[in-house]
Amino acid sequence: RMQSSRSKPCSCPSLKLREVASMYFTLVAAFLVILVVALQGSVPRQSDFPYKVPLDPQGLLELSWNVSYPEQAVHFQLLIRELHFGLLFGMSDRGEFENADLAVLWSDGHNSYFGDAWSDAKGQLHMDSQQDYQLLGARRAPEGLYLLFRRAFSTCDPKDYLIEDGTVHLIYGILEKPVHSLQAINVSALHGGLQRVQLLKPNISIPQLPRDMKSMEITAPDVVIPSQETTYWCYMAELPEGFPKHHIIMYEPVVTAGNEALVHHMEVFQCAADFDSFPRYNGPCDSKMKPERLNYCRHVLAAWAMGAQAFYYPEEAGLAFGGPGSSRYLRLEIHYHNPLVFKGRRDSSGIRLYYTATLRPYDAGIMELGLVYTPVMAIPPGEDSFILTGYCTDKCTQLALPSAGIRIFASQLHTHLAGRKVVTVLSRHGRERQVVNADSHYSPHFQEIRMLKEVVAVFPGDELITTCTYNTEDRSRATVGGFGILEEMCVNYVHYYPQTQLELCKSAVDPGYLHRYFNLVNRFNDEEICMCPQVSVPQQFYSIPWNTFNRDVLRSLYGFAPISVHCNKSSAVRFPGEWEKQPLPSITERLREPSPRCPPSPGAQPAAPVPLHLGQLRRD
Repeated sequence: RMQSSRSKPCSCPSLKLREVASMYFTLVAAFLVILVVALQGSVPRQSDFPYKVPLDPQGLLELSWNVSYPEQAVHFQLLIRELHFGLLFGMSDRGEFENADLAVLWSDGHNSYFGDAWSDAKGQLHMDSQQDYQLLGARRAPEGLYLLFRRAFSTCDPKDYLIEDGTVHLIYGILEKPVHSLQAINVSALHGGLQRVQLLKPNISIPQLPRDMKSMEITAPDVVIPSQETTYWCYMAELPEGFPKHHIIMYEPVVTAGNEALVHHMEVFQCAADFDSFPRYNGPCDSKMKPERLNYCRHVLAAWAMGAQAFYYPEEAGLAFGGPGSSRYLRLEIHYHNPLVFKGRRDSSGIRLYYTATLRPYDAGIMELGLVYTPVMAIPPGEDSFILTGYCTDKCTQLALPSAGIRIFASQLHTHLAGRKVVTVLSRHGRERQVVNADSHYSPHFQEIRMLKEVVAVFPGDELITTCTYNTEDRSRATVGGFGILEEMCVNYVHYYPQTQLELCKSAVDPGYLHRYFNLVNRFNDEEICMCPQVSVPQQFYSIPWNTFNRDVLRSLYGFAPISVHCNKSSAVRFPGEWEKQPLPSITERLREPSPRCPPSPGAQPAAPVPLHLGQLRRD
């Protein structure tokens, strides 16, 4: 602004010396202020860092961030409330301190340093030859030390983590003693942990909200959080008698102050309309005192996980609740993560629903994609990366979707404990066209409904293919599909509009072909194993000796055998048609893996830490 306001030299009147000197010193002072702010950093406005999550259970480390898609970079602000002798912050594949990509702040008790480092397979730290965590500033404030730094999504440095869509496992470690060098840090002795977040939030504009919008809070009634590491708490709520049909148009979390690090995720479910009433309940979800009927409250109205913001429906659609054919009963489920086993902590967290009586043009719907919950889909033990795929076939979408198609705007991926990756791809005429949602670092402990970066249009005749990757290295027997936590699922709950009758579009291998597999295994086996029809499918899988041959044949069976397709209406009745022994969809053209975009090199930066003047750091 200063430069643009200067006049051209030819039209400049002569300035008095005092005015020139005054302008000069003003410019110098302004430059110094800018320089100090740039070097020291400042606490930015809250809007500069819209996303925030506590890293540790006590809330002593608080991470805020923003995402710049034009720059392809994430800006981090880390608040350290009690600084000892530094800390490690970084990312790794699944939250390990080995093979991690790290930003490290450390002190020898007199001088402090910041640097980009990596850890090897043994957890030994090394200064990175390419310094890609760029320090932007450090500033002390009454509440603690603020560190500001930047990191590009992709650095093309083999030692760096590629920041991509989906879950990111953040790790932290607190240095409680001075260290004389980066290499002297013993990772195994650190007080540390991990936090899962979706770093790359979609850049979505907030829709216009109606004037008649009302809100309703579904919250826990001042419960005492149990003094154990993991608790799922269930609370039954109900809508007012005669509550007419409304559209939910957004929702957001309500977290009790002080419990931000304990409330891990929350969901609100609507109960089945088949029952006139549901019993009241307020207690642990796994308690024997929980009424059996609460298991019929499974229709998701809202889901939030730590680090998530408010969820908005598109302007033209809302999620219907209330009115005829809709249950008045709702179940709130809160996952409390209390690793420090705090006692007597009270909580009234929950979800605030915003709704309108002015119905939008379309009802939003939720459709299940992936695998049917059946034991015919199984994973051998000891596998580091076993893949299962579920199909929503062209035959089903041709029959069930309107000619104008549907629009998918959000997605919630779901597996049980062995799930490691989930991806759903849209295929048209045998060609993969678009990724609907993908999570290459998926964790069953971090499930949220995620708004998509762009709406996905699905037309009659399209195929939706959901692939899950599992790890069973810690298991000694086969893992079969099913509802149990040690059984497996592969599901993508897609949120779309306009709502159709199609509620479930999934598949499983044809049972006849699986029976042939069991016969083949029996024929090549040294010992006679009973593979008789009267023995259950899980029992047959459990009795298989898992040699390389049996593993490879099962893998190839799932890759070629016909499938049983479940093309179901909301009443769990299939659409009319022949759905057994259907051929696997043929894919003739795959999507190309996106190649990482390397940022322009800032020039050779020496692999040296940045000195920081933080004064004498704390000794306990």
